Amino acid sequence: MEHFTIATIAEQSPDFRRVLWTGEHSQLVIMTIPEGGEIGEEVHEDVDQILTFVSGVGEARVAGSKRKVVSGDLVVVPAGTKHNFVNTGPNPLVLYTVYGPAEHADKAVHRTKEEADAAEAAGKDEPPTD
Repeated sequence: MEHFTIATIAEQSPDFRRVLWTGEHSQLVIMTIPEGGEIGEEVHEDVDQILTFVSGVGEARVAGSKRKVVSGDLVVVPAGTKHNFVNTGPNPLVLYTVYGPAEHADKAVHRTKEEADAAEAAGKDEPPTD
């Protein structure tokens, strides 16, 4: 059994992205988006994503729509949908997300967005395969 006090773990992580758990059909990731930062516009062609916000204030940009997000909000991004999440507040925007299937390398830790982008560009952030 894996057990996480997820809000506490997410708020204590200074990393842009940290993979906590990877299973056969899904993956749990925590993220901290710094003030003025963003995840970056992207599309996961074959991956659904569910994001739950723990602290901070931001803006969800999904499929051409924009909406404010705060602690306790949950946003679903179906596979193939263009999306971005932007920190619009004075504090870090902290969230956890579930990907189905996995989107990132198991146990990946990226301290910054730049580090995450570089790992993806170099092919070093690929999800596990069977």
